[in-house]
Amino acid sequence: MAMAVRKLPYLNHDGIAFHYFDQGEGLPFVFLHGLGGSLKQTAELLPRSSGIRFLSIDFRGHGDTPLGVKRKIRFRVFARDVIALMDHLNIGKAVIGGISMGSAVALNIARRFPERVSGLIISRPAWLDGSMPTENRQMYLYVAKLLAECGAKWGKEVFEQSGVYQQLAAAYPAAARSILGCFEHEFAKNTFVKYLYLPADIPNPSPETWSSQTRVPTLILANRQDPVHAYAYGEYYSNYLPHAELKEITSKSVSEERYKSDTQKHVEVFLYRQLQDFSSRLNQMNPNKESKED
Repeated sequence: MAMAVRKLPYLNHDGIAFHYFDQGEGLPFVFLHGLGGSLKQTAELLPRSSGIRFLSIDFRGHGDTPLGVKRKIRFRVFARDVIALMDHLNIGKAVIGGISMGSAVALNIARRFPERVSGLIISRPAWLDGSMPTENRQMYLYVAKLLAECGAKWGKEVFEQSGVYQQLAAAYPAAARSILGCFEHEFAKNTFVKYLYLPADIPNPSPETWSSQTRVPTLILANRQDPVHAYAYGEYYSNYLPHAELKEITSKSVSEERYKSDTQKHVEVFLYRQLQDFSSRLNQMNPNKESKED
């Protein structure tokens, strides 16, 4: 079934034109991309389900959205940007999900704006209750340094020849390709600060408070053989989030196709359950008042 695509690809907010995706009709599902990615990353993982309105946005300094003010490259601001998109589209409540960095933004939204979230999807988290783990944060700092000093093309060549990249590629090829992608963004050099600020930021502190702040159905997707998105991170989230179910998905280093199909399958099942609740609420709000006469 063909899905309707709305024709307004940009949201003007806070002096920035945000590129966004809005497709389909029904239960709103906002799916957020990872660090260095774009809404294309989430679009390719969407299940082909009817009854779902799929939305995504290019965060500041990602995809086709400009960087804006550097000091606003923060998780709290990214969360506010997503709420601005929902306000712009008159969406009161949605299932919010994300991949890696996007999942940290999704949880930040669920904690700070619980009235706007009907369900939560955490896919391959890369942050716990602090900043990104030191080893991973240092890798992104190296990427930022190369972009700032060498530019995208030369910086990529230097990175590929480094021991950091070669060790990563030998053990986790998909993770290495993902980091290499940081140099391939059209505006990579001009937006390198995102690799400085975001890995050091703390999106969701105090996990002991998560259970009181976040009380919606939650799907957690985690994989093994991935140093940036360890399976233990998914277990950590499942311990602190009530109503959470943890599902293991195939690592991209094992099979990118299986990773995609696993993600689509679990997201589709979760959204189907949320869709039943969404339909029930709509029926309660708009009961059929027509009655048959005897």
